[in-house]
Amino acid sequence: MAKYRKLGRTSAQRKALLRNQVTALIANGRIITTESKAKEVQKIAEGLIALAVKEKDNFDTVTVTAKVARKDKDGKRVKQIINKETGDVLADTNRDKDGKLLHFENGITVPVYDEVQKEIKKDQPSRLHARRQMMKVLYPVTEATPGVKGKKKATKEVDLVQKLFDEIAPKYVNRKGGYTRIIKIAQRKGDGALEVVLELV
Repeated sequence: MAKYRKLGRTSAQRKALLRNQVTALIANGRIITTESKAKEVQKIAEGLIALAVKEKDNFDTVTVTAKVARKDKDGKRVKQIINKETGDVLADTNRDKDGKLLHFENGITVPVYDEVQKEIKKDQPSRLHARRQMMKVLYPVTEATPGVKGKKKATKEVDLVQKLFDEIAPKYVNRKGGYTRIIKIAQRKGDGALEVVLELV
């Protein structure tokens, strides 16, 4: 007897289908699919959530010093002109009062950086391994940002692995399995397959 449903697909197609549906379930909290697909997706999703619950607090907080480009009131980088040979500052800005670019002999324009202290989470080896296992299953997801114009600016990438650790895992700390539920809806019109809702509890 097979340990998994073949779902009438080749192994590559089946793997892509299941990865896609698990990603949709984690991103949206619920999906509508057929019963046989839902049972396969449920196995994978519950494994990922159990991994996230186990490793959610397994990190160290480290303070690091980072260089961040200084920005003006318009959000543009502040630049200064320095001497190419000596490294002395010739001008604090690269533009005059009228907004025209300044030119100096032996002068080059460089951005100004400030040093900032940041606290970052450094994963322990077991949490890092869990993160990589999750990344093998989950596809990258982009989300539309409302009210922003432009093709690239209007979308942002969602870190589903971080969502598993920070949002989903804390809800299930005191729960021993059973993180998802299947609710039967009705038979599909076209082929009569039983449709279900698979959702996070």
